[in-house]
Amino acid sequence: MSVVERVISVQYHLRLQFTDGVFAPGNPLLASELLRGDADVRAGRGKVLLVIEEALVAARPGLVPQIEAYFAARADRLHLVCPPVRVAGGEAVKNDWARVVEILERVHRHHIDRHSHVVAVGGGALLDMVGLAAATAHRGVRLIRIPTTTLAQDDSGVGVKNGVNAFGKKNFVGTFVPPTAVINDFDLLASLPDRDKRAGYVEAVKVACIRDHAFFERLERDAPALAAFEPEAMRHLIRRSAELHLDHIALGGDPFEMGSARPLDFGHWAAHKLEQMTGYRLRHGEAVAIGIALDVFYSVRKALLDRAWAERILGLLERLGFTLFDPELRAVGPSGALAVLEGLEEFREHLGGELTITLLESIGRGVEVHEMDLPEVRQALDDLEARHRARAIA
Repeated sequence: MSVVERVISVQYHLRLQFTDGVFAPGNPLLASELLRGDADVRAGRGKVLLVIEEALVAARPGLVPQIEAYFAARADRLHLVCPPVRVAGGEAVKNDWARVVEILERVHRHHIDRHSHVVAVGGGALLDMVGLAAATAHRGVRLIRIPTTTLAQDDSGVGVKNGVNAFGKKNFVGTFVPPTAVINDFDLLASLPDRDKRAGYVEAVKVACIRDHAFFERLERDAPALAAFEPEAMRHLIRRSAELHLDHIALGGDPFEMGSARPLDFGHWAAHKLEQMTGYRLRHGEAVAIGIALDVFYSVRKALLDRAWAERILGLLERLGFTLFDPELRAVGPSGALAVLEGLEEFREHLGGELTITLLESIGRGVEVHEMDLPEVRQALDDLEARHRARAIA
């Protein structure tokens, strides 16, 4: 018996850019990213397949002509292979494998190769779906993400995950492949409904809770401005949250989740299940707010977190406009147990290994546990509901 073993190291460079008016005629950022560091492209014309979310097109009728004009003005260097491909967004786009096949077919039809680019313009669900198609076509073509929701700009669009839902489970099929670049254009948030502007705030609260006490305090100070969607407060939230998420991915030692821990998914074990249980009536951010609240109450019950600190977290979420309870939390599954508790095993199974849940010791400091006391989880849920009812009466 003999063994030949080698260590294979692969280095990725992920650039997170911030701009206004990414498709404005005089803004060179996107073109420079598409042409960066590739002599073959510089010698000819770089091919680009651009996919855009339908809701964004409906909200901004002039955007597609602006995109086409942007590439037409650079036709000597860049080739937009077809008009922007319009695709429905929202969680439904991740529930239909046909959407992935549609993008793969476009890659095939227009001869997009590993020196070409797919550009995805939309919310987190669309970015996840298009990212999966880009990561699997030719074993990976270059992807630039242009997130158009608060949640995608400050969290999901910054990461290295791509995926779609299957078998009733969130992100069951997917890959870990970093995009070539992420371009956050604050102007693209202007047409969002207030509900979707708000939804991304919760991921900033999450990462502040587990990583950055000073950022949490800034969010507390900015809460009135954020609730009113004041641009400067939103810009700071997005930039700092995105930076913290990228720092964890790049510096946390496990960018592709080979281990059992997912600290950036604090509050998510219940949230993912709650999204499914409500048929995605709850937005991801709304479900995460409830999941954070549940884990905060559980952290208090397990004597990890001081009650006063817990109240600061819950109060901030509420001042930002989140409701911290949903009746679906009381739904009973086929086994007779609370259906939401199935989320714990699904969370463990998604990663494999031992169950690892991030809880809180203080604001800015997360702690990992490897078991959850189910009677205490139920009590935490009771605490959450009691608080919700008391505040509704008041």
